[in-house]
Amino acid sequence: MPMRNLAIIAHVDHGKTTLVDQLLKQAGTFRENQQVAERAMDRNDLEKERGITILAKCTAVEWEGTKLNIVDTPGHADFGGEVERILSMVDGAILLVDAAEGVLPQTKFVLGKALARGIRPIVVVNKVDRQDARPHEVHDEVFDLFANLGASDEQLDFPMLFASGRQGWADESMEGPRENLDALFNLVVRHVPEPKVDPAAPFAMNASILEYDNFLGRILTGRIEQGVARLNMPVKVLRADGTQVETGRLTKLLTFRGLERVPVDEAQAGDIIAIAGLSDTTIPDTICAPEQSVALPSVPVDPPTLAMTFRVNDGPLGGREGKKVTSRQIRDRLFREAEGNVAIQIRDSEETDAFEVAGRGELQLGVLIEQMRREGFELTIGRPRVLTRENAETGVREEPYEEVLVDVDEAYSGVVVEKLSLRKGQMQDMRPSGGGKTRLTFHMPSRGLIGYHSEFLTDTRGTGIMNRLFLGYQEWAGVIEGRRNGSLISNVDGETTQYALFALQERGALFLGAGAKVYVGMIIGENSRDDDLEVNPVKEKKLTNIRAAGKDDALLLIPPRRMSLEQAIAYIEDDELVEVTPSAVRLRKRYLDPHERKRAQRRADGMTVKGDPVG
Repeated sequence: MPMRNLAIIAHVDHGKTTLVDQLLKQAGTFRENQQVAERAMDRNDLEKERGITILAKCTAVEWEGTKLNIVDTPGHADFGGEVERILSMVDGAILLVDAAEGVLPQTKFVLGKALARGIRPIVVVNKVDRQDARPHEVHDEVFDLFANLGASDEQLDFPMLFASGRQGWADESMEGPRENLDALFNLVVRHVPEPKVDPAAPFAMNASILEYDNFLGRILTGRIEQGVARLNMPVKVLRADGTQVETGRLTKLLTFRGLERVPVDEAQAGDIIAIAGLSDTTIPDTICAPEQSVALPSVPVDPPTLAMTFRVNDGPLGGREGKKVTSRQIRDRLFREAEGNVAIQIRDSEETDAFEVAGRGELQLGVLIEQMRREGFELTIGRPRVLTRENAETGVREEPYEEVLVDVDEAYSGVVVEKLSLRKGQMQDMRPSGGGKTRLTFHMPSRGLIGYHSEFLTDTRGTGIMNRLFLGYQEWAGVIEGRRNGSLISNVDGETTQYALFALQERGALFLGAGAKVYVGMIIGENSRDDDLEVNPVKEKKLTNIRAAGKDDALLLIPPRRMSLEQAIAYIEDDELVEVTPSAVRLRKRYLDPHERKRAQRRADGMTVKGDPVG
């Protein structure tokens, strides 16, 4: 059967997964009365909750005798490693662009990667049914983007459709019949080339996706570049440098049909398949027949730009809420994650029972931490920091920079420009984007954005949209001012009381309510001043047998400022940690003992401390 392999790529929230839902329905994948969840490809719990795609996933449909292997990719820049890897499996791509929002940073990122691989994308302007849609302007923006990214003449001559993924139609003109997606299916068959493979050579494929299954074990997905895969055939695995990793058999051979993986006895070159039976193979190893001697070329992935320290939970409440608390369990889980996620790198830290985890951004590492806490892990997480490098030619220290695109109401543009300028942002462009909004473009250091997002939402009353994209490395920008407010720190163990918190709330914003467990060194709120303040949040009212005026006054507490995991990680300073357990996210000082904190501060200021070795 002839086949086409294509990826659907776009910025986050431009409708990739919703469009795949409609493609599956209209290709006859489901029965007419079958109940199918919305965004059926987002099978992961976190994906359903957050409404974003985190992991790339394959599906397949048949259209008039042609098999279409479709890969749904993430749209967020932090998961760009998934997109880079997936593009090596496909010969075509559908570039989806929102008819109102237009070209955004991640659109530029994924399109640049696709063009570099020689792919000729199909452009679909989606959501043309929106009130603020401007499809023809967006078409011009896309053409300009192709030209700016150095597209060839063939790539610049891209076919384009107008569509509404939610309503399930795509047409060549805005005045089309708006009935179904037939125009898109036919265009894919016409425009996307057949896989360029060698069916006569010995079997070989690159592993592009690694998953774990409770019944089958490790499942590796990739495209067969040459030869034929047969069930139970002997294979060997080669690294990029030609070293042999292991030998084994293809104990399970699966192909895709709709949302399911279907077992088959044989698969042809060009097909995307999943295999089981190999224990040490990882991405991007070459799985091949024993007679194959050279590894297939693999796509290099952009390096990580951000790192965090994952430590065991050594706080007073450690081990009470989670099942997996030892450094060995944490280490095994992190290295298993690095096998399947090529954008993450793990190494042992200089601290005891701690590991350096490097990735693309706060969201990517936040998702990893959230997955681990749901699996029963307890950890403490250090403040994110950027990974710098030294320029080999000039010897200058360089740091990662990002392009930041901000859409805000005109009334809030001034405060955003001021805040980003303080964080070393350099404004590149400022223009009205319609509907009383202004679009601002900045180039700024990645570390300037750490902890800014929640402040941005507060400044814009929740109406602003901020998108960011890794730009490259530039010269170190100097000192960036951090958080201005100090912390309210508990100086006792126990449970918070309403009486104590009522007296403390005038000192600053509280992070927890009455009845919460606290310990010495735990951060319970943000001080209204710039220094740390130790307080007693468990103090109870002394009972006497004398009735006094005001004795029965109601103690009304201001609702506490609850922080999500990502907000907590972005909030902390270098001397603070986030304690993460299956049931709680707490903030604490790195050194719980107040005397130890003072000694650490003196050492940081270059002073000698009693007991330190001299010389």
